[in-house]
Amino acid sequence: MAQPPPEPLSLAGRRVAFTTPQTGGGGAYGGRLGALLRQRGASPVPVPTIAVHPHDPDRLRPFLLPGALDPFAALAFTSRSGISAFARALPSSHHPLSDASALPFTVAALGSDADLLDGAFLSRLCGNAGTRVTVLVPDVATPAGLVEALGRGSGRRVLCPVPEVVGLREPPVVPDFLAGLEAAGWVAVRAPAYATCWAGPGCAEALVGPDAAAPDAVVFTSTAEVEGLLKGLDAAGWSWARLRARWPGMVVAAHGPVTAAGARSLGVEVDAVSARFSSFHGVVDALATTFSPQKTV
Repeated sequence: MAQPPPEPLSLAGRRVAFTTPQTGGGGAYGGRLGALLRQRGASPVPVPTIAVHPHDPDRLRPFLLPGALDPFAALAFTSRSGISAFARALPSSHHPLSDASALPFTVAALGSDADLLDGAFLSRLCGNAGTRVTVLVPDVATPAGLVEALGRGSGRRVLCPVPEVVGLREPPVVPDFLAGLEAAGWVAVRAPAYATCWAGPGCAEALVGPDAAAPDAVVFTSTAEVEGLLKGLDAAGWSWARLRARWPGMVVAAHGPVTAAGARSLGVEVDAVSARFSSFHGVVDALATTFSPQKTV
């Protein structure tokens, strides 16, 4: 008789701060992570250090006119927010953005972000979407994995709706993604889908305020969030070293190796990194494993 799957490790009683944005599209990243933490019994502590805002649709309009996608062979999304912003900006008319071309068209996204690529969305992109469009989800849910899954471009064009970073240094993730596409023979066209902004000087208050309770962990889901927290600490007259000294037992978790590498490049050491990063379940599992008495990793 088949054994039932093991119960997920619990985070009961743990206070878990997370810096994921609470604003913008993409199914509200912060809300999704907070819900997962509550399901495991944790007490989520939202500490959003960045905010996500859609651009004025006019910024995307050149790519949303009838026939605008005809010169492209692929549309590649590196985030859920990018898909949501692109969907919001699509014209209400039922005329697809690519109708004259009969060539195959690929729409690519990372991990569970591809859940947003439903039939209604695809049919607004291309005529005959059911037979012409392929949805590509790479085995490794990173921008580099997306480049590898797309394969050789051979001079074809790929449209990349990505964020514009405001008030923070742009992490290398998107530039490296675009450079990787170019190296693979694609002509990568960057489209400003939304803005990622610093959340402001008070963003670290939940960690540094006089009445703040000790967090058992802090979870970062992007490099920009790490920089946003460091900037918030500086605005409050704090530093990362001082925060660690105040909360010496605080575990630092990163959603995937890209975020972990970005954190370390900013001087923030990471204790737990999710091995599965196609969704937030991976980083929650990594955190629960860290706290488990039976920890094996």
